[in-house]
Amino acid sequence: MRRYTCLLFDADGTLFDYDRAEATALEQAFAELGAEFGPDCLKTYREINTRVWREFEDGRITADRLRLRRFELLFETLGQPLAPAAFSPIYLRYLARGSQLIEGAHEVVPALRAKYRLALITNGLRDVQRPRLAGSAIRDCFEQVIISEEVGAAKPDPAIFEAAFERLGRPPRASVLLVGDSLTSDIAGGRSYGLDTCWFNPTGTARPADDTSTYEIRHLNELARLLL
Repeated sequence: MRRYTCLLFDADGTLFDYDRAEATALEQAFAELGAEFGPDCLKTYREINTRVWREFEDGRITADRLRLRRFELLFETLGQPLAPAAFSPIYLRYLARGSQLIEGAHEVVPALRAKYRLALITNGLRDVQRPRLAGSAIRDCFEQVIISEEVGAAKPDPAIFEAAFERLGRPPRASVLLVGDSLTSDIAGGRSYGLDTCWFNPTGTARPADDTSTYEIRHLNELARLLL
């Protein structure tokens, strides 16, 4: 195995249990505004949110536009008379409290921190990601936190990796391993930047033939066995 000195971690879906945080925040926001949270609301939101985030990753919309666009589409689809501009900050406030970790992260990340330089690289929004990290059990484990909204570029854009490497003092790319759950943003972005990558694939999703990563794991404990 290649000798690594630095690990770049994705946040949501890799270390943080975003699905749980998202579901809780959405239901709480609906409740605060006295609106009905129907059985299909979460599923519909996730389908819309995935499409809108893909537009953001492709550079077709800004982070500010993303904040409202997903709720414009959601309320239009559900026929809910809610105002996206009022709903979005309430949802983000609840989402920022969602610091629950993926199974294994609480043990694995500090163990890796003792041996490697760690950095977090995320496409999330700064007013969500920084409070979530600050409220988590792994808040002190990362030397750098690179957030797409703060640097003006999102994975897989090479610019966000440039920002990360600049902050880390430009280590050799061969010494850095990227760990993430998204083939389109994490793995494709890291690979294009010349990094080894580890695909976190907890559901055992079949990999498209044209997608490759250096390693693949289904549990974070496998990462510890691989690197420690």
